[in-house]
Amino acid sequence: MSEAAMTTGTAPASFVSDAALKRLQKRKAADRRLKYYGLGAIGIALLLLATLVTSLIITGHTAFLQTHVTYPVYLDPAKIDAQEPSKGNYRSIVRDSFTALFPEVTAVREKRALTDILTSAAPYILRDEVVDDPELIGQTIDFTVPVSDPFDQFMKGNIKRETPEEDRRVTNQEIVWVDQLVAEGRLSKPLNIGLLTNADSRFPEMAGLAGAITGSFFALLVCFLISFPTGIAAAVYLEEFAPKNKFTDLIEVNINNLAAVPSVVFGLLGLAVFLGTFGLPRSAPLVGGMTLALMTLPTIIITTRASLKAVPPSIREAALGIGASKHQVMMHHVVPLAMPGILTGTIIGLAQALGETAPLLLIGMNAFITSPPGGILDPSTALPTQIFIWADSPERGFVSRTSAAILVLLGFLVAMNAIAIYLRRRFERRW
Repeated sequence: MSEAAMTTGTAPASFVSDAALKRLQKRKAADRRLKYYGLGAIGIALLLLATLVTSLIITGHTAFLQTHVTYPVYLDPAKIDAQEPSKGNYRSIVRDSFTALFPEVTAVREKRALTDILTSAAPYILRDEVVDDPELIGQTIDFTVPVSDPFDQFMKGNIKRETPEEDRRVTNQEIVWVDQLVAEGRLSKPLNIGLLTNADSRFPEMAGLAGAITGSFFALLVCFLISFPTGIAAAVYLEEFAPKNKFTDLIEVNINNLAAVPSVVFGLLGLAVFLGTFGLPRSAPLVGGMTLALMTLPTIIITTRASLKAVPPSIREAALGIGASKHQVMMHHVVPLAMPGILTGTIIGLAQALGETAPLLLIGMNAFITSPPGGILDPSTALPTQIFIWADSPERGFVSRTSAAILVLLGFLVAMNAIAIYLRRRFERRW
């Protein structure tokens, strides 16, 4: 063997048999294949994710815009009681002011078809404006209101002008009226703020996610207040104080099994216990949060125990060595050092709870709610159940709103996971 080979610890090629070389080449080829398989799997996953997000954007981007019509409205004092503005004849005011734009339309049936361009909620929108500012009575204002869903879909290109009249919801005469409004500059497509500020509605052009977002917030708040302290306390006890016997082993096995139980089972439990036994209000965020807390608890306990185990034993030994009690060791040293991992696991658990639909459907958080809940006991819905409701609606406008709601939900999930990543990197300790 040469001096260079002895120095480097390698044998020259003449000392390596052909069989050994072939085995080495096979191992290297297997390593390359494994690498390519991994890259291929990641590429397929990214492709599928991109396909999903792209399809949602293509379907739902139109929901972030809303067609509005602006026209002058005379707030006739003869039709509005200045002492009680909420009792005015706003339907007549809205109808007469809009038909005045088309003096050639005189037949009652045509006038009715003409006013169908406006959303059915137009009188209520005008009423709210006058109630907020009664001094508008007697004036002529520029009134901006969404158009009804068929005309909104027409303006967005979802209803084609070339489609035969009998196959579309917008007639040829109505298209002529819409073209006149476009020529006069009365139609616009601003950003649809109402998608986030309005509550649910039977009219797609007025439906929004405010009620679902508020309901999800209250439900997650209840879930956090229950699962976070309970999960940490259970994890600390099991990891640091509980004796190691068959009973604690049984508890640990059940906690691990509960983390894999389908969410619908927790919904059935909430339905039977919280609604059936205790008689708590149906569709309330309180019940939804308690049900989600049951589902989130195993995740928080498991992640908390893993975070506690990651704290070096030397921390405990040093604290005990200077006279601290075991309780002080845990509360003053171990738990604070494990808190970044605990918070990360908690946020991930809450993000999982935010996207759950089955348990919320079973406890009734899919009611039709026209205003955001004011507290945890008010009837409410949630983002996943709102998506379920809209997906089941026959109106065409709810198709794009369903995809838009999914994008909003994904946005919240991404934000919560980003917060978890930030907390982990911000407070992570390396030992």
